[in-house]
Amino acid sequence: MLPPIFSQLSRDTRSDWVRLRTLILLRWMAIIGQLAAITVAYRYYGMQLPLGLCFLAVGTSIIANLISIFVFPENKRLTELEAMLTLLFDLSQLSFLLYLTGGLTNPFALLILAPVTISASALELRTTIFLGSLSILLVTLTSFVHVPLRFQDGTVLTVPILFEFGFWLSIVIGILFLGLYSRRVATEIRSMSDALLATQMALAREQKLTDLGGVVAAAAHELGTPLATIKLVSTEMMADLAGQPHLYDDAKLIREQADRCRDILRSMGRAGKDDLHMRNVPLETLLREAAEPHQSRGKRLSFAVYPGSGGEERQPIVIRRPEVVHGLRNLVQNAVDFARTSVWIDGEWTSDTVTIRIVDDGEGYPPQVIGRIGDPFVRSRRSAQDLARRPEYEGMGLGLFIAKTLLERTGAELTFANATDPFLTPKERPERCGAIVEVVWPAQLLIAKAAQGLGENQPIEV
Repeated sequence: MLPPIFSQLSRDTRSDWVRLRTLILLRWMAIIGQLAAITVAYRYYGMQLPLGLCFLAVGTSIIANLISIFVFPENKRLTELEAMLTLLFDLSQLSFLLYLTGGLTNPFALLILAPVTISASALELRTTIFLGSLSILLVTLTSFVHVPLRFQDGTVLTVPILFEFGFWLSIVIGILFLGLYSRRVATEIRSMSDALLATQMALAREQKLTDLGGVVAAAAHELGTPLATIKLVSTEMMADLAGQPHLYDDAKLIREQADRCRDILRSMGRAGKDDLHMRNVPLETLLREAAEPHQSRGKRLSFAVYPGSGGEERQPIVIRRPEVVHGLRNLVQNAVDFARTSVWIDGEWTSDTVTIRIVDDGEGYPPQVIGRIGDPFVRSRRSAQDLARRPEYEGMGLGLFIAKTLLERTGAELTFANATDPFLTPKERPERCGAIVEVVWPAQLLIAKAAQGLGENQPIEV
């Protein structure tokens, strides 16, 4: 599920990211090219052109640019409708110029691809379809209805019909192909950008929680001694004031409030101070911490840690990094969401690697998306069972992408697979029959170095 702030970046706001200044600069380039082409064709190649109408078309673009510059601020961001109207104007102006200069016999007819490509890269699909369809319609019309190009002696410039048809077909295919290609690439870039933003926000949140826990733990440790002193002194005062009820009640109140402060600090932080014991934990402790938010969701979570081939009997002390905790937590959440009754979380270590496996007894990954797991926003159709099981389910995309990105950042390699053949009957399936996620680290990247003394308390910056 998307973080609250990230969810505000909805799909409808992306068109507002198009700057008017960018389209103005592109239009100036088109104006310069159009003026150069008209001048060269008239002066050096002796073409008879309706110069008045041609310069009128170019002048319209110049006036539109000047109005945009003086009326709107430089940082103006176009809405979806404004961007569509701007590109529609450019498309109409270029089509009118093509009508005046020979239609498809004009080699610059290929430039009609530009507005569609820009729309496919920056605007919504419906806008791109509209502009693409209109472009094909205008190209088709100008191929039949246009002012022919004539040389100085009045000879009409003609091209073979087959060549003209091929040019029309190439433009139509170009509109479809470039529009689809630009749309696909731009969508993937935006999806990756959104997913990376969500990953950074998730990591920042986990880091803040870790830092906050350290601050509370350090406060609990530092305040422990004065609170114990207050309690001891108040207890002695109560003994001395046993015959003075009013003063006795005051001393008792002081002791009770000291106990209350102690209980509050204990409830806010678990560790005693910000030291190596907060940063380095046994492997099983790390697994239980990652799975803790999902232990009360009605599914049985089983933990097991054991040495692999060549591994020491004693479980290793691993580095507690926010990326590892949050990444494993997302993997456990996905397993709990789709498990029937149970999830198994295993930790295994050898002299070279540390491996964590998360297995559930659900249906497993859909075969059609198993090769794309880990890409952002991989969606599949939602069944009624999925809706009942996980109402906010968006497809196995963002959560697994965040987990994969964070864990790979720590040097891990992830493998996604199904435990059994999905075509087995319920009676034939073993207990661990669902999805498997295997996370493998080189031992030197996850296992902590030899433990050191606690040392002095260090200030923590949040």
